[in-house]
Amino acid sequence: MTTPSEFEGLATESRDHVYRQMLRLCGNREDAEDVLTDALLAAYRGMDTLRERAAFGAWLAQIARRLCFHLRSQQRIHEALSLDQLQAEGFEPERADAESPEDQLLANEMRAAVRSAIDALPADLRDVYTLRDLDEQSGDEVAATLGITVAAMKSRLHRARKQLRTQLDGVFGSAVVLERKQR
Repeated sequence: MTTPSEFEGLATESRDHVYRQMLRLCGNREDAEDVLTDALLAAYRGMDTLRERAAFGAWLAQIARRLCFHLRSQQRIHEALSLDQLQAEGFEPERADAESPEDQLLANEMRAAVRSAIDALPADLRDVYTLRDLDEQSGDEVAATLGITVAAMKSRLHRARKQLRTQLDGVFGSAVVLERKQR
């Protein structure tokens, strides 16, 4: 059985090292301090199960890691429940990646321009482009669907892409050219 003074000596030797680990793991000072305190209490209660006193620091660190993981999972559960409750009450949280109204308008205009350019293609080119690039079918599948050779499919796809690029360059001007150069 370990005396309180023996335990205090072991805890004093390991405390700073374990605290620094918990700072990194828990992410903030308050949680690290709470976890370390709870870990020390759990270690004191379970001191009789420790086989080697030399392993006290590693044992304390393991207890603290488990407590930190438990704390973090409880926080995530609490956040999820709070979010569910807010959504049930009709509040929708703002997404960090939500687009501004201006960005949404620009994206809608770009989609409309692309759709218009695709619709303006001759039917044979539009069919190849739609099946190959939009529906993401293989070249063999597109050729078989349209009853043409793979070589003819490739030729039509090349012409369709070239016509679309020319049309979209005219609509969007230098913005498309600049973006293409940046890639």
